[in-house]
Amino acid sequence: MPRNVEIKAKVADLEDLKARARILAGDNGTLLEQEDTFFNVPSGRLKLRQATGEKTMLIQYNRPDQQGPKLSDFNIAIVDDVESMKVLLTKALGIRGVVRKSRVLILLGQTRIHLDHVHDLGNFMELEVMLEDAQSVEDGHKIAEDIMSKLSIKKDDLVDCAYMDMILNGK
Repeated sequence: MPRNVEIKAKVADLEDLKARARILAGDNGTLLEQEDTFFNVPSGRLKLRQATGEKTMLIQYNRPDQQGPKLSDFNIAIVDDVESMKVLLTKALGIRGVVRKSRVLILLGQTRIHLDHVHDLGNFMELEVMLEDAQSVEDGHKIAEDIMSKLSIKKDDLVDCAYMDMILNGK
């Protein structure tokens, strides 16, 4: 099962952070318009991700709600018949909610830097350190904390829950 270490933080000045991340990575990034439909499941999270210019993915993941770097275990399946899958999941599980965001994706080594404007929530950044088989969670924490430092992300700005939870809780 693929694993990554993730952090999420609220961002006051998204354009400034984009500039710093682009310089750090030497990459202008890719703009993605994403819509994640979350379904009711007994454990973890299940979402259908639709994005401009990308294949639609069904993503199941488990991740604790805590501030700072955290381990996420996930599974991804590419979906060819999107509308049928959405109807099937909606009828079987029910929709928990929908998250719409404009995301700039910047790659830095084994880390995906997400610079997000989330509709109805505001601006955020995420780091996803994709762990290699031989790497420990602690290795991922060190990488995430190093990038946080280089991007001047403050611990006070860290967020402990998913965008979907923030929307449902009115944050």
